[in-house]
Amino acid sequence: MKFRTFYKIFLILIISTTIIGCTTKSEDIPVDIEVNDFVWKGLNAYYLWQSAIPDLADLRFNNQTELNSYLYGFATPEVLFEDLLNRPTDRFSIIFDDYITLENSKQGITLNNGMEFGLVKNADNSGNIFGYVKYVIPNSDAATKGIVRGLLFNMVDGNQLDLNNYINLLFGDNTSYTVGFADYNNGNPTTNGNSETLEKTEIQENSIGISKVITDGTQKIGYLMYNQFSSTFDGDLNTAFLNFKSNNINDLIIDLRYNSGGSVKSATYLGSMVTGQFTDQLYSKESWNEKVQANFSASAFINNFTDQISNTDSSGNIVLNEAINSLGLTRVYFIVTNNTASASELVINSLSSYIDVKLVGTRTTGKQVGSITLYDSENYRRTGSNLNQNHTYALQPLVLEIFNNDNKNEPDGFLPGTTLPGIELEEDYNNLGVLGERTDPLLDRTLVYISTGSKTNSKIRNVNKLEEIYNSKLAKPTKDNMYVELK
Repeated sequence: MKFRTFYKIFLILIISTTIIGCTTKSEDIPVDIEVNDFVWKGLNAYYLWQSAIPDLADLRFNNQTELNSYLYGFATPEVLFEDLLNRPTDRFSIIFDDYITLENSKQGITLNNGMEFGLVKNADNSGNIFGYVKYVIPNSDAATKGIVRGLLFNMVDGNQLDLNNYINLLFGDNTSYTVGFADYNNGNPTTNGNSETLEKTEIQENSIGISKVITDGTQKIGYLMYNQFSSTFDGDLNTAFLNFKSNNINDLIIDLRYNSGGSVKSATYLGSMVTGQFTDQLYSKESWNEKVQANFSASAFINNFTDQISNTDSSGNIVLNEAINSLGLTRVYFIVTNNTASASELVINSLSSYIDVKLVGTRTTGKQVGSITLYDSENYRRTGSNLNQNHTYALQPLVLEIFNNDNKNEPDGFLPGTTLPGIELEEDYNNLGVLGERTDPLLDRTLVYISTGSKTNSKIRNVNKLEEIYNSKLAKPTKDNMYVELK
């Protein structure tokens, strides 16, 4: 894979072709708009839709003085950033005022009480909402206090959750809150008198939620619950596949129902572990903005299946170098939901060009675009020359669209039984079961699908389906993010 070499050349090219950026001395940029200057130049250099945004045109300003005058028209970097984006087509570009938080999140490190949850509108359309616990991070405060998957809550600090207050109550600056638990009551939960106070601390979640071999009759089926594409845990992922390989599994289930994405490189490794017979063949290909496309051959934008993990840190030092444990499978099953996004969808899309891919769950998010992290330095890297020490802003703009070997992707998401073979089955908030066990309806239905091949009642809908409006992962910096590492 050509990640490191490509991006070294790419950064040199982009900086040299940004008209104002390569000729301006730092003293020409007033301190009070230096972040705005960084925002404009970063988007001008990298943004996927740069040519479609008139104010990002290379010849929009004749000199730095004209650019400065324009930048003074925006009160904050966030306002400028939003004004320059191709909304609503671009749903995912984001700006951060603290890149340390972003960097930690890529490694699974967040300020978190360990309770991962979804928020759902009540059935009576009253504006009230309730939370349901999806899973609990091991060794977290929630785990210590006995919180488990399937618990419902509708009160926080004595307040009924509703559409107007849930952000402040659950995702504000408070590091602790008390949740009041509830009974389902046909989708209009009522409090049951139980409560627990949860404390947020800095914890790291291993991407490998569950890895086990399930024996079903004479068959051995690998089950992997994978919750984030983080390079920090590529070694753990490879170890999980070594166990599958040692057990000579017949089939594999990869549970991506709560995986909103992450590293393209890790996604390539996962696809290579599932297969192994396609090494050096095309896994995915990227389309960048016109300035980049015009200066590189098509091979520069190709990510191939590989038989080797080779990860480096930001200084180029090798931190992981090992052979991939591949299974050589010709069929794989994915459990998916509307929380399944970006790099998760990339794996599904890329493998579908080569092997039989089957889905169980609901329609995925639909995110076929990826980003990079830009810092305010001469080459937009964290380790670049003259990294601006006056602020900690970073940009995470969309810079590429990604396709499989058939030149396809699914911007509307993958729908089981329609986009790809499978079974459409929603999670039941009143009966979530235990992850990794047959009490989980989605896993049980997948195992039946494997053993019988039957798709009878392939669209199993809850007629009183309630709308999930938000979830705890969307509050994290890496929400719905598919990114390329700049090494």
